Amino acid sequence: MLNAARHFRLRGRPVSCQPYGEGHINRTYLLITQEDAWYILQQINHRVFLDVPALMDNIGAVTRHLAHRDPCPRRVLTIVQTHEGQDFYHDQSSGAYWRVYDFVRGSLCLQRPETGQDFCRSGQAFGRFQRQLADFPVSSLHETIVDFHNTPVRFAQLHQAAQADILGRLRDVRAELAFALERERRAGHLQALQAAGRLPTRVTHNDTKLNNVLLDERTREALCVIDLDTVMPGLIAHDFGDAIRFGASTAAEDERDLDRVALSLELYSQFSRGFLEQVGNSLNPDELATLPEGAWAMTLECGIRFLADYLRGDVYFRTHREGQNLDRCRTQFKLVAQMERHWAQMQDIIHQMAERLPDRGDGSA
Repeated sequence: MLNAARHFRLRGRPVSCQPYGEGHINRTYLLITQEDAWYILQQINHRVFLDVPALMDNIGAVTRHLAHRDPCPRRVLTIVQTHEGQDFYHDQSSGAYWRVYDFVRGSLCLQRPETGQDFCRSGQAFGRFQRQLADFPVSSLHETIVDFHNTPVRFAQLHQAAQADILGRLRDVRAELAFALERERRAGHLQALQAAGRLPTRVTHNDTKLNNVLLDERTREALCVIDLDTVMPGLIAHDFGDAIRFGASTAAEDERDLDRVALSLELYSQFSRGFLEQVGNSLNPDELATLPEGAWAMTLECGIRFLADYLRGDVYFRTHREGQNLDRCRTQFKLVAQMERHWAQMQDIIHQMAERLPDRGDGSA
Protein backbone atom coordinates (compact mmCIF):
# COMPACT_ATOMS: atom_id res chain seq x y z
CA MET A 1 0.00 0.00 0.00
CA LEU A 2 2.64 2.53 1.02
CA ASN A 3 4.72 1.59 -1.99
CA ALA A 4 1.76 2.38 -4.25
CA ALA A 5 1.11 5.64 -2.40
CA ARG A 6 4.62 6.90 -3.14
CA HIS A 7 3.75 7.06 -6.84
CA PHE A 8 1.28 9.92 -6.22
CA ARG A 9 1.80 13.64 -5.71
CA LEU A 10 1.17 13.64 -1.98
CA ARG A 11 1.90 16.50 0.39
CA GLY A 12 4.41 14.91 2.68
CA ARG A 13 5.66 11.39 3.36
CA PRO A 14 3.04 8.73 4.20
CA VAL A 15 3.14 7.75 7.87
CA SER A 16 -0.20 5.96 8.34
CA CYS A 17 -2.41 3.83 6.12
CA GLN A 18 -5.42 2.07 7.65
CA PRO A 19 -8.48 0.30 6.18
CA TYR A 20 -11.39 2.71 5.81
CA GLY A 21 -15.10 2.49 5.03
CA GLU A 22 -17.49 -0.36 4.36
CA GLY A 23 -17.40 -0.81 0.60
CA HIS A 24 -18.10 -4.19 -1.00
CA ILE A 25 -15.89 -3.96 -4.11
CA ASN A 26 -12.65 -1.98 -3.78
CA ARG A 27 -10.11 -1.94 -0.94
CA THR A 28 -10.08 1.50 0.64
CA TYR A 29 -7.56 3.06 3.03
CA LEU A 30 -7.18 6.34 4.89
CA LEU A 31 -3.69 7.63 4.18
CA ILE A 32 -2.11 10.34 6.35
CA THR A 33 1.23 12.02 5.72
CA GLN A 34 3.77 13.63 8.03
CA GLU A 35 2.35 17.03 7.07
CA ASP A 36 -1.12 15.96 8.26
CA ALA A 37 -2.45 15.73 4.73
CA TRP A 38 -5.28 13.18 4.50
CA TYR A 39 -6.09 11.10 1.44
CA ILE A 40 -8.23 8.18 0.34
CA LEU A 41 -6.10 5.46 -1.24
CA GLN A 42 -7.96 2.75 -3.14
CA GLN A 43 -6.98 -0.47 -4.79
CA ILE A 44 -9.43 -0.80 -7.66
CA ASN A 45 -10.98 -4.22 -8.10
CA HIS A 46 -9.90 -4.97 -11.67
CA ARG A 47 -11.71 -8.31 -11.58
CA VAL A 48 -14.99 -6.40 -11.37
CA PHE A 49 -13.92 -3.37 -13.41
CA LEU A 50 -12.19 -4.99 -16.35
CA ASP A 51 -11.14 -1.75 -18.07
CA VAL A 52 -9.66 0.44 -15.35
CA PRO A 53 -8.23 3.08 -17.74
CA ALA A 54 -11.72 3.60 -19.21
CA LEU A 55 -13.23 3.74 -15.72
CA MET A 56 -10.72 6.37 -14.61
CA ASP A 57 -11.20 8.29 -17.84
CA ASN A 58 -14.90 8.57 -16.94
CA ILE A 59 -14.18 9.65 -13.37
CA GLY A 60 -11.55 12.18 -14.41
CA ALA A 61 -13.80 13.78 -17.02
CA VAL A 62 -16.83 13.94 -14.72
CA THR A 63 -15.00 15.27 -11.65
CA ARG A 64 -13.26 17.96 -13.65
CA HIS A 65 -16.58 18.99 -15.17
CA LEU A 66 -18.16 19.16 -11.70
CA ALA A 67 -15.23 21.18 -10.36
CA HIS A 68 -15.72 23.66 -13.18
CA ARG A 69 -19.38 24.04 -12.23
CA ASP A 70 -18.60 24.39 -8.50
CA PRO A 71 -14.97 25.22 -7.56
CA CYS A 72 -15.46 24.50 -3.83
CA PRO A 73 -13.06 21.57 -3.18
CA ARG A 74 -15.37 20.05 -0.57
CA ARG A 75 -18.21 19.70 -3.09
CA VAL A 76 -16.51 17.41 -5.58
CA LEU A 77 -14.06 14.52 -5.46
CA THR A 78 -10.54 15.63 -6.35
CA ILE A 79 -8.21 13.09 -7.95
CA VAL A 80 -4.56 13.21 -6.86
CA GLN A 81 -2.44 12.44 -9.90
CA THR A 82 0.69 10.35 -10.11
CA HIS A 83 4.10 11.94 -10.60
CA GLU A 84 3.65 11.20 -14.31
CA GLY A 85 0.37 13.14 -14.43
CA GLN A 86 -1.92 10.11 -14.59
CA ASP A 87 -5.18 9.63 -12.66
CA PHE A 88 -4.17 6.14 -11.49
CA TYR A 89 -1.12 3.96 -10.97
CA HIS A 90 -0.77 0.46 -12.41
CA ASP A 91 1.65 -1.77 -10.55
CA GLN A 92 3.00 -3.92 -13.35
CA SER A 93 4.54 -6.49 -11.00
CA SER A 94 1.32 -7.31 -9.14
CA GLY A 95 -1.23 -6.19 -11.72
CA ALA A 96 -2.93 -3.95 -9.11
CA TYR A 97 -4.46 -0.58 -9.96
CA TRP A 98 -4.40 2.26 -7.43
CA ARG A 99 -5.85 5.76 -7.17
CA VAL A 100 -5.86 8.55 -4.61
CA TYR A 101 -8.44 11.22 -3.77
CA ASP A 102 -8.18 14.18 -1.43
CA PHE A 103 -9.95 13.30 1.80
CA VAL A 104 -12.88 15.64 2.50
CA ARG A 105 -12.22 16.60 6.10
CA GLY A 106 -15.06 17.57 8.38
CA SER A 107 -17.39 15.24 6.53
CA LEU A 108 -19.41 12.21 7.52
CA CYS A 109 -20.83 9.28 5.62
CA LEU A 110 -24.00 7.65 6.94
CA GLN A 111 -25.01 4.03 6.46
CA ARG A 112 -28.57 4.89 7.48
CA PRO A 113 -30.36 8.27 7.58
CA GLU A 114 -30.50 9.48 11.17
CA THR A 115 -33.24 11.96 10.29
CA GLY A 116 -35.51 12.55 7.32
CA GLN A 117 -33.50 15.69 6.60
CA ASP A 118 -30.37 13.58 6.13
CA PHE A 119 -32.11 11.66 3.37
CA CYS A 120 -33.52 14.83 1.84
CA ARG A 121 -30.01 16.22 1.60
CA SER A 122 -28.84 13.00 0.01
CA GLY A 123 -31.54 13.60 -2.59
CA GLN A 124 -30.25 17.14 -3.06
CA ALA A 125 -26.72 15.83 -3.61
CA PHE A 126 -27.73 13.34 -6.29
CA GLY A 127 -30.13 15.84 -7.85
CA ARG A 128 -27.38 18.47 -8.00
CA PHE A 129 -25.06 15.86 -9.50
CA GLN A 130 -27.62 15.32 -12.27
CA ARG A 131 -28.20 19.03 -12.80
CA GLN A 132 -24.53 19.94 -12.99
CA LEU A 133 -23.90 17.18 -15.53
CA ALA A 134 -26.90 18.07 -17.72
CA ASP A 135 -24.60 19.62 -20.32
CA PHE A 136 -21.93 16.93 -20.13
CA PRO A 137 -21.46 15.01 -23.41
CA VAL A 138 -22.87 11.68 -22.29
CA SER A 139 -21.76 9.93 -25.49
CA SER A 140 -18.13 10.50 -24.46
CA LEU A 141 -18.45 8.19 -21.45
CA HIS A 142 -17.34 4.57 -21.57
CA GLU A 143 -19.78 1.84 -20.60
CA THR A 144 -17.37 0.27 -18.15
CA ILE A 145 -19.77 -2.48 -17.08
CA VAL A 146 -21.92 -3.44 -20.05
CA ASP A 147 -25.63 -3.85 -19.23
CA PHE A 148 -25.02 -2.83 -15.62
CA HIS A 149 -28.65 -1.80 -15.05
CA ASN A 150 -30.22 -3.79 -17.84
CA THR A 151 -32.76 -5.72 -15.78
CA PRO A 152 -33.66 -8.27 -18.49
CA VAL A 153 -29.97 -9.14 -18.80
CA ARG A 154 -29.76 -9.54 -15.02
CA PHE A 155 -32.65 -12.00 -15.23
CA ALA A 156 -30.79 -13.95 -17.90
CA GLN A 157 -27.81 -14.15 -15.53
CA LEU A 158 -30.08 -15.38 -12.75
CA HIS A 159 -31.43 -18.11 -15.03
CA GLN A 160 -27.86 -19.17 -15.85
CA ALA A 161 -26.84 -19.27 -12.19
CA ALA A 162 -29.91 -21.29 -11.25
CA GLN A 163 -29.42 -23.75 -14.09
CA ALA A 164 -25.75 -24.28 -13.23
CA ASP A 165 -26.38 -24.47 -9.45
CA ILE A 166 -22.68 -25.11 -8.94
CA LEU A 167 -22.90 -25.33 -5.14
CA GLY A 168 -26.25 -27.06 -4.81
CA ARG A 169 -27.83 -24.01 -3.21
CA LEU A 170 -30.87 -23.85 -5.48
CA ARG A 171 -32.93 -26.18 -3.29
CA ASP A 172 -32.79 -23.61 -0.48
CA VAL A 173 -33.97 -20.63 -2.55
CA ARG A 174 -36.98 -21.98 -4.46
CA ALA A 175 -39.31 -19.38 -2.93
CA GLU A 176 -36.98 -16.48 -3.74
CA LEU A 177 -36.50 -17.67 -7.32
CA ALA A 178 -40.26 -18.00 -7.82
CA PHE A 179 -40.81 -14.48 -6.45
CA ALA A 180 -38.35 -13.07 -8.98
CA LEU A 181 -39.64 -15.00 -11.97
CA GLU A 182 -43.22 -13.88 -11.31
CA ARG A 183 -42.04 -10.32 -12.01
CA GLU A 184 -39.70 -10.96 -14.93
CA ARG A 185 -42.05 -9.77 -17.65
CA ARG A 186 -42.68 -6.39 -16.03
CA ALA A 187 -39.01 -5.85 -15.23
CA GLY A 188 -38.05 -4.71 -18.75
CA HIS A 189 -40.48 -1.78 -18.90
CA LEU A 190 -37.87 0.96 -18.49
CA GLN A 191 -35.64 -0.55 -21.16
CA ALA A 192 -38.60 -0.69 -23.53
CA LEU A 193 -39.35 3.00 -22.96
CA GLN A 194 -35.69 3.87 -23.53
CA ALA A 195 -35.63 1.88 -26.77
CA ALA A 196 -38.75 3.76 -27.89
CA GLY A 197 -36.97 7.09 -27.32
CA ARG A 198 -39.22 8.17 -24.44
CA LEU A 199 -36.52 8.06 -21.75
CA PRO A 200 -33.31 9.95 -22.62
CA THR A 201 -29.88 8.62 -21.82
CA ARG A 202 -28.17 10.75 -19.17
CA VAL A 203 -24.97 10.74 -17.16
CA THR A 204 -25.90 8.57 -14.20
CA HIS A 205 -24.10 7.54 -11.02
CA ASN A 206 -25.63 4.04 -10.92
CA ASP A 207 -24.87 3.43 -7.24
CA THR A 208 -26.83 6.14 -5.45
CA LYS A 209 -26.77 4.77 -1.93
CA LEU A 210 -26.89 7.17 0.99
CA ASN A 211 -23.37 6.13 1.96
CA ASN A 212 -22.11 7.51 -1.35
CA VAL A 213 -22.89 11.05 -0.22
CA LEU A 214 -20.66 13.06 2.09
CA LEU A 215 -22.41 15.41 4.53
CA ASP A 216 -20.84 18.22 6.51
CA GLU A 217 -20.39 16.79 10.01
CA ARG A 218 -21.47 20.06 11.64
CA THR A 219 -24.29 21.41 9.46
CA ARG A 220 -25.34 18.16 7.72
CA GLU A 221 -25.26 20.05 4.42
CA ALA A 222 -24.78 17.78 1.41
CA LEU A 223 -21.19 18.16 0.23
CA CYS A 224 -20.41 15.79 -2.61
CA VAL A 225 -21.20 12.48 -4.25
CA ILE A 226 -18.50 9.81 -3.99
CA ASP A 227 -17.80 6.33 -5.41
CA LEU A 228 -17.96 7.21 -9.09
CA ASP A 229 -16.84 3.82 -10.44
CA THR A 230 -20.16 3.18 -12.13
CA VAL A 231 -20.67 6.62 -13.68
CA MET A 232 -21.92 5.74 -17.15
CA PRO A 233 -24.70 6.55 -19.60
CA GLY A 234 -28.01 5.48 -18.07
CA LEU A 235 -31.54 6.32 -16.96
CA ILE A 236 -32.36 8.80 -14.24
CA ALA A 237 -35.05 6.44 -12.91
CA HIS A 238 -32.31 3.99 -11.99
CA ASP A 239 -30.39 6.60 -9.99
CA PHE A 240 -33.54 7.69 -8.18
CA GLY A 241 -34.59 4.10 -7.63
CA ASP A 242 -31.33 2.81 -6.22
CA ALA A 243 -31.32 5.59 -3.64
CA ILE A 244 -34.84 4.67 -2.54
CA ARG A 245 -34.28 0.92 -2.35
CA PHE A 246 -31.27 1.47 -0.07
CA GLY A 247 -32.21 4.53 1.97
CA ALA A 248 -36.00 4.32 2.35
CA SER A 249 -35.86 0.88 3.89
CA THR A 250 -36.41 0.66 7.63
CA ALA A 251 -33.67 -1.95 8.03
CA ALA A 252 -30.14 -2.74 6.91
CA GLU A 253 -29.56 -4.22 3.48
CA ASP A 254 -28.56 -7.56 5.01
CA GLU A 255 -31.14 -7.66 7.84
CA ARG A 256 -32.03 -11.23 8.79
CA ASP A 257 -35.33 -10.41 10.52
CA LEU A 258 -37.65 -9.55 7.64
CA ASP A 259 -40.30 -8.25 10.04
CA ARG A 260 -38.03 -5.23 10.48
CA VAL A 261 -37.93 -4.52 6.74
CA ALA A 262 -40.46 -2.05 5.35
CA LEU A 263 -40.68 0.85 2.93
CA SER A 264 -40.74 4.19 4.74
CA LEU A 265 -43.00 6.50 2.74
CA GLU A 266 -41.72 9.38 4.88
CA LEU A 267 -38.14 8.75 3.79
CA TYR A 268 -39.32 8.20 0.21
CA SER A 269 -40.97 11.62 0.36
CA GLN A 270 -37.91 13.28 1.86
CA PHE A 271 -35.53 12.00 -0.80
CA SER A 272 -38.01 12.81 -3.58
CA ARG A 273 -38.31 16.37 -2.32
CA GLY A 274 -34.55 16.95 -2.22
CA PHE A 275 -33.96 15.27 -5.57
CA LEU A 276 -36.74 17.07 -7.42
CA GLU A 277 -35.77 20.44 -5.93
CA GLN A 278 -32.56 20.10 -7.89
CA VAL A 279 -33.65 18.45 -11.16
CA GLY A 280 -37.31 19.45 -11.21
CA ASN A 281 -38.73 20.33 -14.59
CA SER A 282 -35.57 19.40 -16.44
CA LEU A 283 -37.09 15.91 -16.58
CA ASN A 284 -39.57 15.03 -19.29
CA PRO A 285 -43.02 13.71 -18.28
CA ASP A 286 -42.06 10.09 -18.85
CA GLU A 287 -38.97 10.47 -16.66
CA LEU A 288 -41.05 11.91 -13.85
CA ALA A 289 -43.72 9.26 -14.18
CA THR A 290 -41.20 6.41 -14.10
CA LEU A 291 -39.35 7.46 -10.93
CA PRO A 292 -41.44 5.04 -8.80
CA GLU A 293 -40.89 2.39 -11.46
CA GLY A 294 -37.17 2.99 -11.07
CA ALA A 295 -37.41 2.29 -7.34
CA TRP A 296 -39.30 -0.96 -7.94
CA ALA A 297 -37.04 -2.09 -10.79
CA MET A 298 -33.79 -1.30 -8.99
CA THR A 299 -34.90 -3.08 -5.84
CA LEU A 300 -35.94 -6.15 -7.79
CA GLU A 301 -32.75 -6.03 -9.86
CA CYS A 302 -30.52 -5.83 -6.80
CA GLY A 303 -32.43 -8.71 -5.27
CA ILE A 304 -31.86 -10.95 -8.26
CA ARG A 305 -28.20 -9.92 -8.42
CA PHE A 306 -27.73 -10.90 -4.78
CA LEU A 307 -29.57 -14.16 -5.45
CA ALA A 308 -27.52 -14.97 -8.54
CA ASP A 309 -24.29 -14.20 -6.69
CA TYR A 310 -25.35 -16.46 -3.83
CA LEU A 311 -25.98 -19.29 -6.30
CA ARG A 312 -22.59 -18.70 -7.94
CA GLY A 313 -20.74 -18.81 -4.63
CA ASP A 314 -20.57 -15.13 -3.60
CA VAL A 315 -18.01 -14.12 -6.21
CA TYR A 316 -19.06 -10.51 -6.85
CA PHE A 317 -20.38 -8.91 -3.65
CA ARG A 318 -18.00 -9.12 -0.73
CA THR A 319 -19.48 -11.07 2.17
CA HIS A 320 -18.50 -11.24 5.83
CA ARG A 321 -20.60 -14.21 6.88
CA GLU A 322 -22.30 -17.27 5.43
CA GLY A 323 -25.58 -16.52 3.68
CA GLN A 324 -25.15 -12.74 3.66
CA ASN A 325 -26.01 -12.38 -0.03
CA LEU A 326 -29.14 -14.46 0.47
CA ASP A 327 -30.16 -12.20 3.35
CA ARG A 328 -29.56 -9.20 1.08
CA CYS A 329 -31.75 -10.80 -1.58
CA ARG A 330 -34.57 -11.39 0.87
CA THR A 331 -34.61 -7.80 2.14
CA GLN A 332 -34.84 -6.52 -1.43
CA PHE A 333 -37.72 -8.81 -2.28
CA LYS A 334 -39.55 -7.75 0.89
CA LEU A 335 -39.16 -4.13 -0.22
CA VAL A 336 -40.45 -4.98 -3.71
CA ALA A 337 -43.59 -6.40 -2.13
CA GLN A 338 -43.91 -3.29 0.03
CA MET A 339 -43.62 -1.03 -3.00
CA GLU A 340 -46.31 -2.97 -4.80
CA ARG A 341 -48.55 -2.55 -1.77
CA HIS A 342 -47.96 1.23 -1.63
CA TRP A 343 -47.73 1.82 -5.38
CA ALA A 344 -50.48 4.45 -5.64
CA GLN A 345 -48.99 6.44 -2.76
CA MET A 346 -45.54 6.37 -4.32
CA GLN A 347 -46.95 7.73 -7.57
CA ASP A 348 -49.01 10.38 -5.80
CA ILE A 349 -45.99 11.69 -3.89
CA ILE A 350 -44.03 12.27 -7.10
CA HIS A 351 -47.02 13.82 -8.85
CA GLN A 352 -47.78 16.23 -6.01
CA MET A 353 -44.17 17.32 -5.63
CA ALA A 354 -43.73 17.81 -9.36
CA GLU A 355 -46.76 20.08 -9.45
CA ARG A 356 -45.22 22.39 -6.84
CA LEU A 357 -41.84 22.77 -8.55
CA PRO A 358 -40.87 26.08 -10.19
CA ASP A 359 -40.08 25.98 -13.87
CA ARG A 360 -36.31 25.38 -14.19
CA GLY A 361 -36.29 25.59 -17.97
CA ASP A 362 -33.44 23.42 -19.20
CA GLY A 363 -32.38 22.52 -15.67
CA SER A 364 -29.12 24.44 -15.78
CA ALA A 365 -29.91 26.97 -13.06
